[in-house]
Amino acid sequence: MSRFEDPVVISCSISGVIANRDQCPAIPYTPEEYAAEARRAVDEGASQIHIHARKPDGTPSYEVEDFRAITEAILAEVGDVIVNYSTGAIGISIEKRLEYLRACRPDVAALNMSSMNYAKYSRRRKDFVFKAVFENSFDTIIEFLTAMKELGIKPEHECFDSGHVANLDPLIDMGLLEPPLQISLVMGVTGGIRPTPRNVTLMSDQIPGGPEGPNQWQVIGISRDQWKLLASSLVLGGNVRAGVEDNLYLPNGEMARSNGDLIGKARQMAEDVGRKVASVAEARELLGVPKRERAAA
Repeated sequence: MSRFEDPVVISCSISGVIANRDQCPAIPYTPEEYAAEARRAVDEGASQIHIHARKPDGTPSYEVEDFRAITEAILAEVGDVIVNYSTGAIGISIEKRLEYLRACRPDVAALNMSSMNYAKYSRRRKDFVFKAVFENSFDTIIEFLTAMKELGIKPEHECFDSGHVANLDPLIDMGLLEPPLQISLVMGVTGGIRPTPRNVTLMSDQIPGGPEGPNQWQVIGISRDQWKLLASSLVLGGNVRAGVEDNLYLPNGEMARSNGDLIGKARQMAEDVGRKVASVAEARELLGVPKRERAAA
């Protein structure tokens, strides 16, 4: 057991890019709104903020100036927090995504670990809400990992199925990864593994070194299955992520008024099973993400 008394790192998926304010008024669009939501999340126990950039009108952005403005606003509001950028995108070039990593140098960048069908299906409509092929070949993964290593950015490995976890093995053998790894088990996306507590156990058992080994792992639960998945992660020793990117609703069915509502529920669940919520400093040590000066604007 860690000297932090079995701490849990809580990450906040602060915005996403798929849902909009017609679905949930709490989704931030402007840098000021991101900062306010980050304050609510950090106050409830989040130590890492996962960022998809948006323009002030809410449309997705992959521009340096939007990532920079959002990041600077968040840090001005909350002080130290682990800044985590998404690199996932369909139809956006690798170079475009590397551009904002090079310019802004977040602490962490999420990286999807395999190609897959990526979709949302509506049983009510008997049709897909959206569907696409999410391309993440080994060549793409290696290009991102090489750049991240040069930039001093810690990768977060997003795994949507058990085979995606196994894709870490050759990358470790090639010397592209340095422990502790930060591994995310993502469940609830059509095209990925089914979102069940049994599959949390299945996937965590595939983690290099085992679920109680040297690497850090978290569960990301998409939609209303989220809460039972996070509960499974907490009792198995994993970390958790919550926020309006992943799920808009509290366990009682009420829509969250802010990211703070969702993070607060995750914190309560962690405390209910006897785990201590990690501070930002503790999370940095656990994840192997030292605090550093960021690139100047």
